[in-house]
Amino acid sequence: MSLTLADARIVTPGGIHEGWLTIEDGRITHVGHGSAPGPGLSVGGRHVVPGFVDIHNHGGAGGSFPTGELDQAREAVALHRRHGTTTTMASLVTDSPERLVRAASALAELCEEGLLAGIHFEGPYISRARCGAHDPTLLREPSPQEFAELVKAGRGHVRMVTIAPELPGALDTIRLAVSEGVLAAVGHSDAGYEQTIDGIEAGASVATHLYNAMAPLGHRAPGPIAALLDDERVTTELINDGVHVHPAMLRLACEVAGPGRTALITDAMSATGLGDGDYVLGSMGVRVHDGVARLVEGGSIAGSTLTMDVAFRRSVREVGMSLPDAVQVASLTPARVLGLADRIGSIAVGKAADLVVLSDDLEVTGVMKDGDWVTEP
Repeated sequence: MSLTLADARIVTPGGIHEGWLTIEDGRITHVGHGSAPGPGLSVGGRHVVPGFVDIHNHGGAGGSFPTGELDQAREAVALHRRHGTTTTMASLVTDSPERLVRAASALAELCEEGLLAGIHFEGPYISRARCGAHDPTLLREPSPQEFAELVKAGRGHVRMVTIAPELPGALDTIRLAVSEGVLAAVGHSDAGYEQTIDGIEAGASVATHLYNAMAPLGHRAPGPIAALLDDERVTTELINDGVHVHPAMLRLACEVAGPGRTALITDAMSATGLGDGDYVLGSMGVRVHDGVARLVEGGSIAGSTLTMDVAFRRSVREVGMSLPDAVQVASLTPARVLGLADRIGSIAVGKAADLVVLSDDLEVTGVMKDGDWVTEP
């Protein structure tokens, strides 16, 4: 089956052009300028961008990936797809070894179906001083032996692990992760500048939600943020919800790292799409008020209720990114992090037809996954 989308403003990291594209068997086969050569579905001059790629997401629509409940996970993926995220990695939180193994084994089934792009362990190898919404009673020192069991449970679908590099055993665990093809990320860490550099040298290549759950920038003690921003080997995650990071600091990070090393994430939890109320993240009680998720005990921010379309719009409106740069940080850069940029992340011939149609005010009006409409424009 062939479908041509016509009268489109096609956005790529290289620019924007008025044109058309053709889809066959779930892939993009032609991308052209000007009027389509034949009949097609007009999108009325709206923007067409690649599907968003979220590499840090705990759930939504009442579903929580850390539970390992497949029906909940499907609901979460469906909610985020309606908001333009066509590729999602499931993030777990600190838990017991048994529950992490069980959740990873269950979610691996959805990875095998192609519903999820992988599994991310955000914990348990993180700092007690910077644990945020993770249960401090379940934190433990990084263990290559334990992590090897978690990787085994994920059946080849564990894609990332967040580690505080200052902890005993951290550098060996980072090295093991990299040797197993798993991305190591620095985050929820009390490390200083030099300890962060040690983690990067051991193989860490991602900054888990830069700025959050780590020491702030200092002019005498630069801390982890300076090390992570400065190193060309590191991709920095940013939560652009207006709560986690001030727009000025987002601009700073994007200017230093550039769109090629910046990846928007949601860090979304189960309340996403549902509204205010009481929820659970892992074993921790969470209360959402005015869209902001915080622990019931202590008040720490507990993930977000963000969707990628909102993060995308804020990047253009509040941070001042161009549309091509916003496309890069929401789609292409995170696709590269996952090693999937040859298949997704930009609009190009041969890539999957994962597309989002946006109105002039950047609201989602249509979403396509592998050539099939999730919501029609």
